[in-house]
Amino acid sequence: MIRIGLFSNDQTLPSLLSSALGKEFDVIQVSVNDENPRYPGKPRYEVILLDLDSVPDSLTFFQKVFASKIPVLILSSDGLRSTATDLVRQGAYGYCRRPPSIRELKTMLVRAHEGSALRQELSDRQHSEEMESRSPILGASPQIQRVHELIRRVCNIHASVLITGESGTGKELIASGIHNFGSRADQPFIAVACGAIPENLIDTELFGYENDSFTGTTESSVGYLELAGEGTLFLDEIGELSPATQIKLLRVLQQREFSRQGSTEPIPLKARLVFATHQNLSDMVARGTFRQDLYYRMNVIRIDAPPLREHPDDIPAITEHLLRKYSKSFRSPVTRIEEDAMSMLQAYSWPGNVRELENVIQQAIIVANGESIHLEDLASNILEETLVHMDDDYHPGGSFERQLRDYKVKLATTALRESNGNKTLAARSLNISRAYLHRLLRIGEADDLIDSGISAETESPEAGMA
Repeated sequence: MIRIGLFSNDQTLPSLLSSALGKEFDVIQVSVNDENPRYPGKPRYEVILLDLDSVPDSLTFFQKVFASKIPVLILSSDGLRSTATDLVRQGAYGYCRRPPSIRELKTMLVRAHEGSALRQELSDRQHSEEMESRSPILGASPQIQRVHELIRRVCNIHASVLITGESGTGKELIASGIHNFGSRADQPFIAVACGAIPENLIDTELFGYENDSFTGTTESSVGYLELAGEGTLFLDEIGELSPATQIKLLRVLQQREFSRQGSTEPIPLKARLVFATHQNLSDMVARGTFRQDLYYRMNVIRIDAPPLREHPDDIPAITEHLLRKYSKSFRSPVTRIEEDAMSMLQAYSWPGNVRELENVIQQAIIVANGESIHLEDLASNILEETLVHMDDDYHPGGSFERQLRDYKVKLATTALRESNGNKTLAARSLNISRAYLHRLLRIGEADDLIDSGISAETESPEAGMA
């Protein structure tokens, strides 16, 4: 059903059009005094039908409704044809003679609606692409795309957000993305690590205090809740808050106001609150170490930051970004990373996530000779762990596990050959990650080396006799 906003002072017109147009159209008569055809963020009507014959000062009124970016269709008698034509030149979708041909009017309304929907879809897609290009959260995997999608959905919604994920997964980057892509982007973004503030100071840091509120204070201090203004306050490590501070924060979320220590004067909360934790708050609630009511207040919208090991296909893009950043910072000639080194990075489990990867790339840039990072430039723990995992795939010849492993290697080499050496396509054809494909190929290469070594040992006596 297409919603039609009929701007007309003719009281008989709405019922006539509703009856003639049928169930596919919802005709809503609107007073010409209504100057805002949009609710905040979305249109009340999908097409505006402007009746020139009954709207005084139609040119001025058209400019108001046209600014809403909702398609406008003009309905006019022959006596106002020149005015209608002039409005079409100014941007109206078209005009229909009054009394209208219902078939013609239906066609124009549908086309105006479809054109508007298509333009909106293109606009949303461009906005989405622009956000992703500007986002500090790198990657094209489904896991990262989901994060981008949630940021887009919540950036202009005034509701609490809880970001969960292991340490080093980029929770603060997600919070800053919510802030920077929303309507609060020109306001302050304040990030607070709750676990880094001593327990006896957390209340004064969050709420501030008045002078003489406790011994030694001679002047007032503004807390983070007030300092954030109409921007965003990001509270990281929220699971570290004491029970007493949890109660105070719950009241802030319930009442949307707070008071400085030493004062009863309420201060309205204008900032948006975004929370983050690497802990399992549900388990903490079950153990009684975190308030259930506060958890529900914070967890209105939840975004899970995926660990790096779950999206290894994003490691090349993240690594390239880090290479550019730190090569410039260190004034290093390093501009690329060799394929075997990249494969090793993708096969590693990354317990420290992106933060650990950042540290590894910095070290590799410093120790590398020339313009490339090689396998030997990577931290020893990465090489050791990855080789251990590769060794786990070696089993006695003839065993079921060995046959299964050999079959996987054969599938990988066949897929690579059929993809003309394109490892991305080969991995996609097997529905496995590129990192796992590399691992299988390396196992196959190791087998070939072992087999060739055995053959050489077997043939060497004969070669000597010859």
